[in-house]
Parts: sequence; C-alpha cells; structure tokens
Amino acid sequence: MKLTDGERLIVLMLAGIQKGLKLKGEFDPDFVSKAVLYDQLWALTWEHSGIPWDDKTTPPAVGETVDILDMWTFLESGYKGLAPIERKRVEVEAAPFGKDVKFPGFDGNNEEHYHLAKFLIDDLGRFSTFKGRSLNSHSRSLPGYLRMYDLFETIRPYLGDRPLTCDEIISLLKARMHPAN
Repeated sequence: MKLTDGERLIVLMLAGIQKGLKLKGEFDPDFVSKAVLYDQLWALTWEHSGIPWDDKTTPPAVGETVDILDMWTFLESGYKGLAPIERKRVEVEAAPFGKDVKFPGFDGNNEEHYHLAKFLIDDLGRFSTFKGRSLNSHSRSLPGYLRMYDLFETIRPYLGDRPLTCDEIISLLKARMHPAN
C-alpha cells in the first residue's frame, strides 16, 4: 500500500479526530497513526485482513523478520527445556553463542528488521515472548540469522509439536558464525 503525502495527512487527521472525540470504532486510531507515521502500512492489511485491500503486499524484510523471530522462539523454548548437562554442552559446542540462549535482537542503527520486530511485537502483539526486551544488538546480526534460518527451514517440517533437540540447537547456533571463522 502506498499513500501520498496528502493521504497520510488526511489519515492522521481523521485518526486524531476519532481519538479526540473518543469515538469507538473498528479502527484503533493510535495503531493507524503509528502505521502511517512509521511507514508500516503493510501492518494495516495484517490488522484488518477482512478489508479487500488493492495491495496486500508485505515487504520481504517483514517476512524475514517474522521467520527469524519464529526461529528464535523455537530456540529459546528448546533451550529452556534442556537438562543442565545439555545446556553445558550447548555452551561449549556452540561458543560463543551458546551461553544463555536468548534472542539478541537486530542492529537498531543499521538493520530495518529492528524496527519491524519492534512493530510486530509492540504494536501488532505478535511474538509476545520478546515483549519488553531491548532487541537492539548494537551490531549487525542479520547475515548470521539468515544462515541460521536456512538451516532451520530444513528442520522445521519435522518438528511438529516437539522442541528442538540439543544437537539441533547447537547446529543452529553454529550456523550463526561467519563461514570465514
């Protein structure tokens, strides 16, 4: 979806009027305002999927962000379920990424995925596991996550309801390391 500058202004003014008059309606004026102000218009089609939008295109970076957050949800959950001896094994074999396996986030200055993740979590209410976290890794992380996700895609179809195994967690964390290292 694309909006002209004039359309943005009209949407923001209407949201402001709705909020100011405390009108209850189908649309949350705060959410609509954030989607417009932060240029996350794709989120409107997600939040209001019943509307026959002309353009329901989701930017590729949104899909990548969702995939990465989903993968880290499995990683954290699987790691929590490991026995202490298996956690120690992850720490040693997947060093330096194996100690206390938690999603470190994206680079807030250089990766658009940081802002997308914050919007997905804070404004769309997705991936509540990560709510309240900083999510700013302060260093580029996307290439490592994409290497991890390539491997995760091969594991995911076989997971069903079971958590990741110790070996799978180690493999995924090791994939994060740059091949030159």
